[in-house]
Amino acid sequence: MVVNVLKPIFAEAASKLVNTTSQFPGTVLIKKEHWVVDAKSLLGVLALSLQPGQEVELTSDAGEEVFQALLDLNIFEKK
Repeated sequence: MVVNVLKPIFAEAASKLVNTTSQFPGTVLIKKEHWVVDAKSLLGVLALSLQPGQEVELTSDAGEEVFQALLDLNIFEKK
C-alpha cells in the first residue's frame, strides 16, 4: 500500500509505529526510495527519517489489519 507521511516520524511517532506493528505476526516492511526496513525495528524506522509529504510503500504478510492499524495512528494517509 502506498501512503503519504503526515508528520515527522521521530522518537514518539516511531515508537508508536514499532509498537503497533509488533502486535502483528509476520513481516511488515517500509520502503522509501531504495531503502527497505523492518517496521518492527525502531532503529530502522528512525534511519528512514520520514518527513511530511514523503511517499512510502508499506508491505505486509500479516494481513490487511496491520494497514488499518497504521492508518489509525494518523502518521500516514492512504494515497
